[in-house]
Amino acid sequence: METKIAIINAENKDMLIREAADVIKKGGIVAFPTETVYGLGADALNAEAVEKIFIAKGRPQDNPLIIHIADISELKKYTKNVPEIAERIMDKFWPGPLTIILEKNDCIPNVTSANLNTVGVRMPSNEIARKLIRKSGTPIAAPSANISGRPSPTDVERCVEDLNGKVDYILGEKKCDVGVESTIIDCSVYPPCILRPGGVTLEDLREIDEKIYIDPVILDKPKEDMKPKAPGMKYRHYAPKAKVIIIRGNLQKTIEKINDLMVHYIIEGKNVGVMATDETKSEYNSENVISVGKRSNLGTVAQNLFETLRAFDDKGVDIILCESFEESGVGVAVMNRLKKSAGFNIIDI
Repeated sequence: METKIAIINAENKDMLIREAADVIKKGGIVAFPTETVYGLGADALNAEAVEKIFIAKGRPQDNPLIIHIADISELKKYTKNVPEIAERIMDKFWPGPLTIILEKNDCIPNVTSANLNTVGVRMPSNEIARKLIRKSGTPIAAPSANISGRPSPTDVERCVEDLNGKVDYILGEKKCDVGVESTIIDCSVYPPCILRPGGVTLEDLREIDEKIYIDPVILDKPKEDMKPKAPGMKYRHYAPKAKVIIIRGNLQKTIEKINDLMVHYIIEGKNVGVMATDETKSEYNSENVISVGKRSNLGTVAQNLFETLRAFDDKGVDIILCESFEESGVGVAVMNRLKKSAGFNIIDI
């Protein structure tokens, strides 16, 4: 397959969005920017088009997709029995990095929802994404624009790296702002339950209803026989080619442990990388130290996390030793992604 790669600028923006929308209308698949990560989109109502997403990504068929809409008025076309609390959540957080699971209408094909009677819906805040949806005239089903299991792409170069020759069109813009996929909250039940942490935090959502909680299933290693209700619940995700090991505990002891492990693995002949922060990077004596962001501002860590994991692959490391982060606020999303990238390979100290 020949992939058209188009980079948006001020002069060509409208033309390229029309081109990409025409691909969606004709049943093709398009990688496009959002505020969270780049998505790989198809007409959510066209089962054959949606199948192409699974093929291009190598994505398991029981992993449901999120549908993206441009205007809140479209919601009633694709969902039903929307509870009042979901409306309050949408009023506060849409458009933005939040997906809401609701009962689906019959127009949503089973392949899009993985045979569930619910579907996740999101209204992105990214202007390009919303214009693409409007021009396509249909909701766009879109997981992240990467090979399944790999770190999600936050810039267009990584989309090209994974998907060139596998998709019809790659529409590139700036680097994504949030850097991790949307928060997913299940509003088909009460109290609503967070099924994937993201940029909208538990603390943010509890301002709407203090009973909102995080499903404990997503905090531990997933069971093989589980039926995922949302993307990212079951399978290993966000994984670089290197083995990832998280060291969790007191920060100073973490630094000491990482330095000890680094020596151990180097003696074994391994090429070792260290995922540090701005505050700690000088504590490691290695050419393969990359700061993922500021420990004092975990939003920067979330924004840079996936690109940092991919940067270690660029360096050809065998093992990545990672500091851990406090699991509160956006730190819950950061640690959720790190644990999955490591296959829950954690050393507690």
